[in-house]
Amino acid sequence: MTAFLVLLLAYTISQFDRGFLAMVAPDLGPDLGLAASDLALLSAGWFLAFAIGQVPTGLLLDRVGPRRTVAGFLVLAALGAGLLGLAQGFAGAAAAMALIGLGCAPALMGGLYLFGRSYPPERFAMLSSVMIGLGTSGDLLGSTPLALASHAFGWRTILVGLALVTLAAAGLVLGLIEDPPHLADPVKHPAKGPAKTSIWRGFAEVARMRALWPVFPVVFVSYAVVIATRSLWVGSYLGAVHGLDPLQRGNGTLAMSAAMAAGAIGYGPLERLVRDPKRTAFAGCLATGLALSVLGLFGGGSTALAVVLLALTGAAGLSYGILMAHARRFFPAHLLGRGVAFMNIVFMGGAAAVQGLSAAFVLGTGGLAPDAVYGRLFLVYGLALLAATAVYAFAPRKPAFERPNAVDPGGMEPGPTPPPPACAPAAPGRGARA
Repeated sequence: MTAFLVLLLAYTISQFDRGFLAMVAPDLGPDLGLAASDLALLSAGWFLAFAIGQVPTGLLLDRVGPRRTVAGFLVLAALGAGLLGLAQGFAGAAAAMALIGLGCAPALMGGLYLFGRSYPPERFAMLSSVMIGLGTSGDLLGSTPLALASHAFGWRTILVGLALVTLAAAGLVLGLIEDPPHLADPVKHPAKGPAKTSIWRGFAEVARMRALWPVFPVVFVSYAVVIATRSLWVGSYLGAVHGLDPLQRGNGTLAMSAAMAAGAIGYGPLERLVRDPKRTAFAGCLATGLALSVLGLFGGGSTALAVVLLALTGAAGLSYGILMAHARRFFPAHLLGRGVAFMNIVFMGGAAAVQGLSAAFVLGTGGLAPDAVYGRLFLVYGLALLAATAVYAFAPRKPAFERPNAVDPGGMEPGPTPPPPACAPAAPGRGARA
């Protein structure tokens, strides 16, 4: 439980970091002389750095474990928050946001790595969903509470406080987490420690898993359109299209954030009921795509309808944990760290790409009224997710060794027995419990 709570704190900070810009933008933008498109690029830079950070994260989790990996990266996030509080223009703010994004890279991956090493795959979905759902409280803090705090203390003071809290979290991770036992190399020297597969070879092995190819498009799009809406556009949309003041925008954002937290937690029990992560994720992505499409077509006519659709997008849209649980079934034990990190590269690379493209889209429609601009943006989001979900329908539900009488459509031949467990059956240490 100690390890779970400490890693939950790290992930909560990561969630706050990826969404706070939408709330402080009305003050930060004018102070630094930034336009809306500049703010979109700052947010995209966070996600791009986060995605790039998954490469060393995957290798370090497999080589040295989550304790030093998560703690060391959090120090970088704290430094970035402090630098953003001192920024005087776009260049300084962009560098600081990139540093924050890089520092948050292993915040969730550390927990997922421990779950994957210590529990069977069927419990991975529940644990990851609870972690993601509770960690989404960072989004809640980044809505109305942040709007009130920013008004009372100023955005620079908020960033200094964030830096101090992040440093404290790094200290807790370093002091209270224990790494799981190292895995032996499955080919060479099975008793002499972890495998030394090269970083690029490990990621390439994951990329070559044909069973995952139909999963990649929905992974690339599903989280991206939801987090772009939440972290970048929800505040300006509610203000420009529906005329809401800052506190009202914060309340609308709070509704979406609360729905995201509830939805992420609810995905775990739902998956246990359905007993199939693919079907669970497919239904969630379908509902999200439809909600965004309806928001784009009809959301501009009613504030109440817009808020309801934003909340539905948040509740159904956080299928991240279930999609990760589906993909996790295909990773061998020695590639678990790089496997979840690779998937996170796709998730966060999609978020960075969608936010960057969103900025270009908004700039390219500058002559339109706000309701037309945002209507088209959300409709494109919804249609893109529906198309990716259609591709996901062809993904295999489980690896071939769990279907001994069938040939895996992902290209893996059936086998008579499953692979060895991810870790020894001995009871895990403090750091291996949730």
